[in-house]
Amino acid sequence: MPKQPLFAGLVVDESSRFAETAFVGDEPCYVVDDAGFRRHIPSEQIDRAVFKQITDLMKGSEDFISEQTAKMLGQEDVFTKAAIEQQLKNMDKQFDQLAQNGIPEDMRAYLGMMGFRVVINVHGEVVRVEQPGAAGDGEE
Repeated sequence: MPKQPLFAGLVVDESSRFAETAFVGDEPCYVVDDAGFRRHIPSEQIDRAVFKQITDLMKGSEDFISEQTAKMLGQEDVFTKAAIEQQLKNMDKQFDQLAQNGIPEDMRAYLGMMGFRVVINVHGEVVRVEQPGAAGDGEE
């Protein structure tokens, strides 16, 4: 079970109001205002859906992403690139570790400044993920 909502501060409802975070027992939740009723939605269902969308976008591009990541790290050797590529290919297995450690607050703040948003409805379904630099439907 996650210790905290992964995308705290980045989740909004369909009216662009930020979802609060709270705990129901030890379960972290996003809280959405539904005409005055505060719906507590377990964060894991939203976080897993967003994580899956992100990993699906990376599928097939692991080679390119690992190459560029190695360049950014200044370690362009074959072993670093291979290690990064292997991690990318196994992203779907890494959700539990990410859920336990969380995304650092400064990284979430950076994502927010860049325009990253998770839009959910009052039932906790992910309506869309707005990503910086990603073309939307019909855009090129």
